[in-house]
Amino acid sequence: MDLTAPADTARLDRKAVAAATIAVLLWASAFVGIRTAAAHFGPGPLALGRLAVGSVALLATWAVRREPLPPRAAWPGIAVSGLLWFALYMVALNWGEQKVDAGTAAMVVNLGPVLIALLGGLLLREGFPRQLMIAVAVSFTGAVVVGLSRAGGSSSLLGVLLCLLAALLYAAGVVAQKPALRHAGALQVTAFGCLLGTVACLPFSGQLVSQLAHAPLSATLDLVYLGLFPTALAFSAWAYALSRTTAGRMGATTYAVPALVVLMSWAILGEVPALLSLVGGGLCLTGVALSRRR
Repeated sequence: MDLTAPADTARLDRKAVAAATIAVLLWASAFVGIRTAAAHFGPGPLALGRLAVGSVALLATWAVRREPLPPRAAWPGIAVSGLLWFALYMVALNWGEQKVDAGTAAMVVNLGPVLIALLGGLLLREGFPRQLMIAVAVSFTGAVVVGLSRAGGSSSLLGVLLCLLAALLYAAGVVAQKPALRHAGALQVTAFGCLLGTVACLPFSGQLVSQLAHAPLSATLDLVYLGLFPTALAFSAWAYALSRTTAGRMGATTYAVPALVVLMSWAILGEVPALLSLVGGGLCLTGVALSRRR
């Protein structure tokens, strides 16, 4: 098997780098939003509300831009990523974060980029570039350090298993989305993937209506924020960047999330990070920088 990625997909252009940066920043902010909204919304209703808001924003943008429906060849990837990544991943992550502390969740979910690199190399024939594998190892070590520094005694086996399931769904969804982007644009793939994810979460609609009626305005605004920015904007930016590079390299980029979550929790929630968290965050960012080098 070829050990190097194709030359035309081995690097990102400046617009794609900017798009990947936006996605990572917004996904990091989602951890804070989920943490505050989860006190008033269950895992399923929170996922449905977030996806519904994101679908409205994405489909409105798609209609304004008068883009056509995705071609038939793109629909298998859209359907699989919509079910696995948009729907099941969000429910599993929301549920898992209710059972374990943030550090443990970040550590377990960050198995995702490792799985993306492996699945991308095997299923998408992206190969296993040595520098990418080193970058993944460095960043994963940093994620483990962050997790260990923040882990408490509240973790449960069910919570860890749910976070592991979320990592598997995340990786499978990314690998499924990549082929769809060969046939359709980033907005088309994201909008209809989000719509299918919303449809899959409709069984939670009754709970969502009930919980919206009792939730404070701040929690509802958190849900709207999660739908507009970490969902609609971030997933679109991610798809744009993913269409211009390999799944393995894009997966490695998300290792910046644990470091950013530590900083955002410090700034927004007043959670002062331990020295070990800062060291782990530095390792995460170092690995991301290595994955971006030519």
